[in-house]
Amino acid sequence: MTARITGNDYRSLTPAALGSLTPSLRVSVVVPAYGDQEKLDLALAGLATQTYPAALTEVIVVDNGSSPPLRLPALCPENTRLIVCPVPGRAHARNAGLSAATGDVIHWLDSDVVLDRRSVEAHMRWHHAAPYLVVTGYLRFTPAALPAPEVVAAADDLAKLFEPAEPHAWLVDLVERTDGLTANPHRAFSLHVGGATSVNAALLAAAGPMDTDLILGQDTEMGYRLAQAGAVFVPEPLSRAFHLGPTMRMRDKAPIDRVSHAFVADRIPSYRWLRSHPARQWKVPYVEVVVEPGGPGRYAHYAYDEVRATVDAVLAGTVPDVAVTLTGPWDRVGVEGRAPLRDPDLDLVLIRGHYTHEPRVRFTEETPAASRDRPGSSTPPSPAWAVPYRLRLPAGWVPGEDTLARLLDLAADEGYGLVSVLLAEDDGTGTDSADGTGGTGSGRAVVAARLERAAAFARAAIVLREGEDLDDAVDDTFGVIWVDGETYGFAPEARALTGRRSAYRVRSEAEAEVARLTKEAERLREQVVKWRDEAGRWRRSTVELRREVGTLRKELAAARKVVQYGLLSSVKRVITRRR
Repeated sequence: MTARITGNDYRSLTPAALGSLTPSLRVSVVVPAYGDQEKLDLALAGLATQTYPAALTEVIVVDNGSSPPLRLPALCPENTRLIVCPVPGRAHARNAGLSAATGDVIHWLDSDVVLDRRSVEAHMRWHHAAPYLVVTGYLRFTPAALPAPEVVAAADDLAKLFEPAEPHAWLVDLVERTDGLTANPHRAFSLHVGGATSVNAALLAAAGPMDTDLILGQDTEMGYRLAQAGAVFVPEPLSRAFHLGPTMRMRDKAPIDRVSHAFVADRIPSYRWLRSHPARQWKVPYVEVVVEPGGPGRYAHYAYDEVRATVDAVLAGTVPDVAVTLTGPWDRVGVEGRAPLRDPDLDLVLIRGHYTHEPRVRFTEETPAASRDRPGSSTPPSPAWAVPYRLRLPAGWVPGEDTLARLLDLAADEGYGLVSVLLAEDDGTGTDSADGTGGTGSGRAVVAARLERAAAFARAAIVLREGEDLDDAVDDTFGVIWVDGETYGFAPEARALTGRRSAYRVRSEAEAEVARLTKEAERLREQVVKWRDEAGRWRRSTVELRREVGTLRKELAAARKVVQYGLLSSVKRVITRRR
């Protein structure tokens, strides 16, 4: 029974301890190389003394057009082959080695990386535990002088030869801040680096070979496709290796990122920060909306008006990074020149004619893979376009302007593999509860939309048990949730769309109102300052008046004393005279 892993939490597995594994899987170590024979000799010397059985190991060195041509040294694994790939580029070289490989596991290895003798075994113990893993060892970058191949082969600890060395800081930081890649499972694919990573061969076949159109970023892009195929990514600290010299990224990170981001933005929808443009289209869209005939009743066929209401609402929503797929019998569509109104397939003709030149809409006769329609499949599908999310929506149901964005946020934030949206309950007579006329009989059927995470369904297909429903396997590995369609803005009829010009006007009016309120707030702020200054002047005036009043009171009191004293003296003089 295939082990089940929730998200990227590989900690549920218990791989065999080093030295206790009873191996059965064959591993193909693919080493692309261009020049630098001396470093290649050291890499092969490190492979020659691996603890993993030589009988289960093959090494394929790919000479990528070196001049002079590379050769196999005397000190190398017994089952080592040298092939030539004249087309320049590491992706081409790796694909050539991949085509020649026969192992159950493919182990990428750069020609300037020397593996610790237990490294391959440390990788393979994980691949024996589950068949859908990507395992990456820990690299250290050494400036040490190059020893002889015999010295490498005889060393019981490579640290004695190559330390002090620098760690792969970016990888170590990624692992530490994500609790070993378990806390942020949707970015775990970044762990796929070509220096010392191993991949299950069947998983790699499902994901596809290296993208030879990329200048840089091929490892990350392949890691993304492996994730879409259902991979779990495992950092293995017991697999240690030394990179002979600094990596290119350590020397020129900023210019490398500049080049890499220009290309991977088109291919990795998960890198949302690289897709900041509000309207442009990308090679791999973030979400595909599959519009298909719904359940019973009025949803069992395509109608032009219903399809247009659904598709137009999707294309006008707040998620521009979207593609629409219309499934149906499009091979029946023809052009009726004389009596088009009598064409039994008129609605199909209208739908195709209306969207033929819309680049975000495509027509297919088959439902895209990675759905619940793959019961019993034992291998993951190759995801069309490597789209991370797929919404299956019955024609005639209209999402609100922000509906798709809200559903995607729910799935991404909570990590769900499936978000099922209850739209209506149909009794098979063409009426439904959303219209307020549905019956309550036992034949009632649920009308639902489904937002599927492609990686979750690919993983579920790998671990699916006989007789088990695929949705149950998705629930077991990623989680499933039901939500109410009305709450998320779905409606069973068309509604007025907010065009870009209207949105622009609304935004302009809002910005003008913000500017007006800001100006008014500034005016009131200045008025408050003015009033505060005025109040300060009044307070100062009040203090001065109080002082003047106090002075006057003192003068008045003194005057009273003088008057009283003078009056008393006058009275005394009068009395004295009368006597």
